Amino acid sequence: MQGLRFRIRGRWAHFRRPETNNTPLTHDFITKTAMIGLIGAVLGVERPDMCVLFPTLCTDLLYGVHVAGAVKKQSWAFTLRNPHRQSEQSPRHMEFLRDPDYTVALCLHGDRSRDTLRRFSEAVRASESCYTPVLGLHNCPAEIEWLGEEEFTPGSGPYTSSGFVLRTHRPSEEFNFRDFRLGFDRIPTYQDSDWWNLPDMYREVMYPSAGSAITVIGDHYRSRGGETWCLI
Repeated sequence: MQGLRFRIRGRWAHFRRPETNNTPLTHDFITKTAMIGLIGAVLGVERPDMCVLFPTLCTDLLYGVHVAGAVKKQSWAFTLRNPHRQSEQSPRHMEFLRDPDYTVALCLHGDRSRDTLRRFSEAVRASESCYTPVLGLHNCPAEIEWLGEEEFTPGSGPYTSSGFVLRTHRPSEEFNFRDFRLGFDRIPTYQDSDWWNLPDMYREVMYPSAGSAITVIGDHYRSRGGETWCLI
């Protein structure tokens, strides 16, 4: 399948866990729904049209993430700015990711969203964006770096990944859990036209600590350069 790779980084990020309210906590890395929001910002999609784009791209896109460095979290008070209002809210304590840095892979199911992905890839390649791309919140601007077009070939069986994998993927007998730490998360993969993350469309994933890789058995994708990815 045809796709692309690019790098996203910034000073701060927050991908809110919906079950947290007074002091919102964040997912460990950029989620699929947050990625689609970033695509909308780059392409200049207005909010009324995003409610259609979300369920379409959630269905049509496969995405994967490799996290560079350790996942670092910090509780901090930020003043949240709403671009649609003149006034500012009071500072609010939230959990943020510090210095997030991701390599993201995207590819398509079918042809329905091919034009959307093409326009996004052209904009990233040219370092252009209609709106400021952010890492979850308007206080968290993102830098996007084009890495190249890619072709992903599906496979099944043992594979080694430095990105997230599904928790249903069975660890290989050669993998020693005592060698390093694993992170775990439950991330949203589908948002409907009412801006609702469907509870039954969350996926449980695990990812290795910084600078290491995990060997598991399951369905995966291999790039032309030999990297293996879990794409969901």
